Amino acid sequence: MLKQLYLAILLMVFSLAAMAAPKSDLWERWAAYNAQSTAQIDHALWNGFLKKYLVVDGDVNWVRYGKVSKDDKKILDDYVRSLEVTTITKYNRNQQLAYWINLYNAATVKLILDNYPVESITKIKSGFLSFGPWDKQLLKVEGEHVTLNDIEHRILRPIWDSPLLHYTVNCASVGCPNLATDAYTADNVWELARDNARAYINSARGVKVEKGKLQVSSIFVWFKPDFGGSEKSTIAHIQEYAAPELAEQLATIKKITSHDYDWTLNEAP
Repeated sequence: MLKQLYLAILLMVFSLAAMAAPKSDLWERWAAYNAQSTAQIDHALWNGFLKKYLVVDGDVNWVRYGKVSKDDKKILDDYVRSLEVTTITKYNRNQQLAYWINLYNAATVKLILDNYPVESITKIKSGFLSFGPWDKQLLKVEGEHVTLNDIEHRILRPIWDSPLLHYTVNCASVGCPNLATDAYTADNVWELARDNARAYINSARGVKVEKGKLQVSSIFVWFKPDFGGSEKSTIAHIQEYAAPELAEQLATIKKITSHDYDWTLNEAP
């Protein structure tokens, strides 16, 4: 009995450790860029896939995973492969930003399709006792193995250093900020990020006030340093993108009461 209890506690500890949000930690290899470059990366294939298989219903953008044809799956695979063989360090910063966001999102959809059907992305493991696939070596860019965690926490967050990045990458879950209906480009990346921030913050998945108590998405707790490092700064960030009704509710709130996150697959019903 004691042995079983010990194993259960050990498993819980490992699970909690696996779920801990990674810190922003620059992978210096990807800091290089060419400010003078005017070269552009074509994201039309990804844009076409989104137009065909993304469904906007309520405040969630759902993916029609079960309807993706064999031909369109190949198109998605080819798109991800085209990004892998791109020498991204030769591009300017905005091209790089759109590239890494699209690569993360497209690779995540590809991962779901490769393992479909699946109830949640967390069921796809990257190792024993791992929480989800974020440390799987899914990609190879410029000869380097790159994971989804690498893209988000070792490239995007440390290089661009903006809380808006949390609204751009999608983890194929209902609780996540929406997968954008358009591919990111160097021209629209920050506009789409702000649009996603407003949509998420003004949905119950992102922020909810009931009887004067503030419940937020766990994103705002897991990544508190990116939102200023305190509950006060996090609430200020939320207020910046809140619609008038929510902003009024937040005016007298000083602390976050609770947080949650829904890992259910963002599959179109």
